[in-house]
Amino acid sequence: MLDQLLDLVREHAQTTVVNNEAVPNSQNEAIVGAAATSITGGLQQALANGQASEVLALFNGNDTAASNGVVSNISNNFLGTLLEKFHLDKGVAQQITASLIPTVLGSLVHKTNDPSNNQFSLDGILNSLTGGAASGINLQGILGGLSGGLDKNGDGKVNLDDLTSLLSNGAKQQQEGNAKGGLEEGLGGVLKNLFG
Repeated sequence: MLDQLLDLVREHAQTTVVNNEAVPNSQNEAIVGAAATSITGGLQQALANGQASEVLALFNGNDTAASNGVVSNISNNFLGTLLEKFHLDKGVAQQITASLIPTVLGSLVHKTNDPSNNQFSLDGILNSLTGGAASGINLQGILGGLSGGLDKNGDGKVNLDDLTSLLSNGAKQQQEGNAKGGLEEGLGGVLKNLFG
C-alpha cells in the first residue's frame, strides 16, 4: 500500500509541488515522500496519544479540515519538514501544506470509505499503524455508531475507552519497533504494512 499512498500524494502534488516554480525539481520526489511519511507518522502518533476518536472521526469523513487536531498536527509536522529539511520559503511551505495535506487526507478517506476500492481499508490502515492491534475489530460498525446510534447521551461522543487503549498500545509498540529499527526503516515498515 506504500505505492498507493505515494501515488495518491503524487496525484495531488502535481500542481502544488511539481509544477511549483518555487520548489526545485530535484526535491519533488523527496517532498512527496515526506508528505506520505508525515501522514502515516501523524496518524500513528495520534493513535499512540489516545486520539482514536479523532482518527476515527477523520475516517468517518466528518472532519478532514485543519480544525481536526490530527490533520492540524500532520500539517504542522509537514510544514516543519518543508522549512527545516527542504529550506523552502515560509509562504511557499505554508501554501503547499495547506493545499496538499487536507486534500490527500480527504482523498484517502474517500477511497477508504468507497466499497468498490480495494486498495485502502480502515482495517488495513489501523492494523498497519498499530502492529495488528486492530485485527478482528468491526471498525466499520464502530464508524456507523459514531454517526449515530451509539451516542446515548447526545454529546457527540461515543465511549471508546477500550478501543482507544487498544489502538494506543498497538501504536506505541509499533513506534518502539520503529525506534529500534531506525526511523526511516520503521516508517517504511509501517507504510509497507499499510499498503500490503
